Amino acid sequence: MAENANNTALPKAGSNIRIVELAQSIMDGVAQLQTVFSDKGLPFPSFDEDAPSKFPLEAFDARDTVLDASAELYDLLLDPITLMLKRGSYNNMVCLQAITRFKIPSRVPTDGGQISFADIAKQIGVPERMVQRLLRQAITMRVFREPQEGFVAHTQASKALTDRDTAHWLASGTEDMWPAAVKVIDAIEKWGDSQEPNHTGFALAHNTTGSIYDFVAASPERAARFSGTMNALSSSEDYDLTYVLDHYDWVSLGKARVVDLGGAEGHISIALAKRFPDLTFVVQDMEQVVANAGTNLPADLNDRVSFMAHDLFKPQPVEADVYYMRWILHNWSDKYCKLILEALVPALKDGCRILIQDFCMPKPGEVALWKEQDARAMDINMAATFNAIERTADDWRALLKEADPRFALHEITSPRGSALSMIDIRWKAN
Repeated sequence: MAENANNTALPKAGSNIRIVELAQSIMDGVAQLQTVFSDKGLPFPSFDEDAPSKFPLEAFDARDTVLDASAELYDLLLDPITLMLKRGSYNNMVCLQAITRFKIPSRVPTDGGQISFADIAKQIGVPERMVQRLLRQAITMRVFREPQEGFVAHTQASKALTDRDTAHWLASGTEDMWPAAVKVIDAIEKWGDSQEPNHTGFALAHNTTGSIYDFVAASPERAARFSGTMNALSSSEDYDLTYVLDHYDWVSLGKARVVDLGGAEGHISIALAKRFPDLTFVVQDMEQVVANAGTNLPADLNDRVSFMAHDLFKPQPVEADVYYMRWILHNWSDKYCKLILEALVPALKDGCRILIQDFCMPKPGEVALWKEQDARAMDINMAATFNAIERTADDWRALLKEADPRFALHEITSPRGSALSMIDIRWKAN
């Protein structure tokens, strides 16, 4: 029996009874899930609109086993053309684009209510037959349901889209990112190995000569979508603040000063300041971001959390004990990441720390396949939109060495369940 990254037994590839072994793995995994949910008194997974979406940590391994085994079993029972068609999924994006563009989730009653295809068609000004075709495709993906013929009601997924930030996330994906993905290969053919942030599928798709940042900043609608997308992702379980608070030894820093680079309105620094009273924080971001960032700062943190306008590519003016970057460097190619790191050097003193909380790409087979698929999809998305990359541990080591050999990688930790790893770097002056 083979093992996945979580040491959960999976059937050996190539067996003549592979489908039987996969079915047994699914049964065993489901039994483990049942035990966890029953022992904790939790409701079992459901498509119901009010079903909870969080998964207990104790069920992660069993979930990985079931998802990978069931996906392999599904794929084994398809012919090659059907398999590739299913994986292509471009038709799925069409109906998702319709759902978000016409704001259909907000038109469907919650709490078990329903609305007819005909009424939706009238509200959005689209022919009823096309509404029916688009939504029935979405229903096959568990987005909405048809409780009786001709009527639409919510599932867990569609109701999630009634949240403003989640709706922005889907709108950004279908209106901004999907067209960019279609142009990735064209960008590669046009610009080759360029590391410039405007040499992207995004630039080609949206007929712009600027980067995604330039393009989004020029449109209030797109800026709102982009901001909502970041909020939606940051508030998801994979990016929970507990991974920052609980999985690094902040207490050992004593009375340290921390610079939070690209810290936006300071939600990470504020959470850390509340938990660790010996720490002080300087939150740095663009001037328009930090201008009013301190307005809602709790009064008892006024002397320990401050805000400062700063350009990541300019020399760092603040001397501190720790420089923290959350989800910053994965937006930039190696060329620009090196510039960001080099800009820190004038302020660095021997032994100070640079903490990078970011993606650390797994090696093939290192994690459950469904998670690796998500990670690799994210990597392609970064290429399409930013001309950036999701880095492996070896990539991080190489980047640090190229920026300055005095950046010494101390440790990379990847908390179970977290999308981001903590990359702990120490500055060696001599």
